[in-house]
Amino acid sequence: QVQLAESGGGLVQAGDSLRLSCVASGGALNRRTVAWFRLRPTKEREFVAASFRSGSSTRYADSVKGRSTISRDNAKNTLYLEMNNLNPDDPAVYYCAADAHNMILSSIYNASQYSYWGQGNQVTVSS
Repeated sequence: QVQLAESGGGLVQAGDSLRLSCVASGGALNRRTVAWFRLRPTKEREFVAASFRSGSSTRYADSVKGRSTISRDNAKNTLYLEMNNLNPDDPAVYYCAADAHNMILSSIYNASQYSYWGQGNQVTVSS
């Protein structure tokens, strides 16, 4: 059973950057598809970014594309999301997620395809 624990959220100012971390235990992330989702007030949980299997491919939501980077450190069994130029649309609870195995690329945007989830980490942006 993989357990995920996020950190790195908090209060930042608009225009600033932050890096979220997600440490895994109970299983290796290196061959799994891993992703970040977020839950904004009055919105449904939405896809932010994903790293397919061993990192062979990455995908981003249009809302964060060009200012965000998803990466992983296999030696530390940790997933990261770096976001730059934070804006008023970014405040949310951010969740990391990992699949059981063998997810297909077209499924990476679908939260229901992920078996393991972190507890969530709040990001607040002040203007």
